[in-house]
Amino acid sequence: MTDVNVKVECARELGQLERIWMSYGYDELNWTATPRGRANAATLHDVFGGPVAVRAHNLFTSGSGRGLPHWSSGNVYHEDRNGGPFYDWSQADAAFDLWVDEEMVPIVELGFCPVQLSRASDRPFHPTPSLYGQYESWGWTSVPRDEGRWGGLVQAVVEHFAQRYGARRTSEWYWEFWNEPDIVYWDGTFEEYCQYYDVTVAAVRRGLPGARVGGPATTGEGTVFLERFLEHCAGAARRPGQQAGFPDFVSFHTKGAPGFRRTYGPVGPYGVTGDEDRSPSTKKVLDEIAANLDLVRSHRSLVDVPVLVDECDPGVPAHMGVFDNRNYQYRNTEYYPVFQLQLMGALLSGQLGGGKGVSLATAWAWYMEGDRYFEGTRSFFTASDIPTPLVNAYRMLAMLGDRRLAAEVTEAGTSGSTGAVGALASRRRDGGVAAILWHHDDNQYARATLELALEVRDLPFAGRPVEIKQYLIDEKHSNSHTAWRELGGSQDPSPEDVEAIRKRSMLEVVHEEGLESCPSSLSSRVSLACPGALLTVVAPV
Repeated sequence: MTDVNVKVECARELGQLERIWMSYGYDELNWTATPRGRANAATLHDVFGGPVAVRAHNLFTSGSGRGLPHWSSGNVYHEDRNGGPFYDWSQADAAFDLWVDEEMVPIVELGFCPVQLSRASDRPFHPTPSLYGQYESWGWTSVPRDEGRWGGLVQAVVEHFAQRYGARRTSEWYWEFWNEPDIVYWDGTFEEYCQYYDVTVAAVRRGLPGARVGGPATTGEGTVFLERFLEHCAGAARRPGQQAGFPDFVSFHTKGAPGFRRTYGPVGPYGVTGDEDRSPSTKKVLDEIAANLDLVRSHRSLVDVPVLVDECDPGVPAHMGVFDNRNYQYRNTEYYPVFQLQLMGALLSGQLGGGKGVSLATAWAWYMEGDRYFEGTRSFFTASDIPTPLVNAYRMLAMLGDRRLAAEVTEAGTSGSTGAVGALASRRRDGGVAAILWHHDDNQYARATLELALEVRDLPFAGRPVEIKQYLIDEKHSNSHTAWRELGGSQDPSPEDVEAIRKRSMLEVVHEEGLESCPSSLSSRVSLACPGALLTVVAPV
């Protein structure tokens, strides 16, 4: 018995398919140009299949350039014996050179505060304890102590990058002031944030007229800070000679779950730790985005500006994993890619209300130096640079076309599943049709299988030879984590096992056939587990 019917209507185009998923970011700026960083950036360039927006923290933070999880330092700003400012570009250039080489579009986060500009610079050094040792900490959350020197720093970095990479290229970048100033990352007042935002905008535009400047990169929960910020911008726009005014883009963040408390219980999805089962929430993500998006679009001057959700993740923090709390296992499994696929589908569906939607949804994930195999951190790669199942979500998305097609999902029977089936369909540039189906439940421990009937109607190449391919992500397919477990889950796998796991990390074809003469409609029946995702591509030969 069929549980769900899915119909893709090739004759009903819904306009441009906005590729909002083309962005990722991470805390560890200094890992960008390491051998692992270079290799992984090149891999992701191929996976995403086009120019990707990239964002990292700590460009202005002082430090030795020793990257740690959740920590890095661009170490740009310095003062000489006489108190005069000078700049060191070595650490920043190493990261930005790689980004430019890989054709990325940086979201340049202009923060945090350098030690010599910090109000705390006259205090004794207080290292911040962490799981990984001690971070170098000299009041990096501080409000800069001098407007002129802060503006000079911002202008200098803009001019440096414009000269190094070209004004035309850098004018396409996003220049963003600070990160999450509505929480502990900004230890000043709201008024001081607005003051320094205005200083930053003026400095960026002195260095690069026509640059895109924005913010405020607030957290998703609550919109009070963003609302007050936009009111400030509206007021600035009315003042003669003010360069700030409304931002060229607006940014905010969302997470599907708060950090799960450390329990240090048994590793694995069904271990007993005394803690409750917990999972990310799609509803939390969508509610936060909707509230912030409605607020932005309520301003007439911001109806069409890009909105960047430049941290858009199932949960926090990035560096904790299954050895901290078993609920982080979802980051290793097929759950994570399916969560991201259904989230992108929801963001593109128009269910967040009227007006222009999200321009970019940034996955705050990359890799972690020193991770054990399948540590459960929020990463695209595990040890030995093996791609996690998450990577295959973006491989699927990259195979979609640029024109969105109507796709209708209807229940045909009773399945007993608490999950949801969704679809995202498109017409490709080669004339082919590609559709992703997913079966998702926010409960990472839920398991069910549905029988789906897929019908692709009004194919534009009826009568011509075609090739049909189907790709699958589930527990058994396109899943390096499953391969690792099947080989014993060793933290010291043999070279042969590493290569076997790597092979299973690729997007797997589960059905392939050629037709000499394509009918006007194609039908197929598939079993789709939860969590699971199926990509069907029909392309003319």
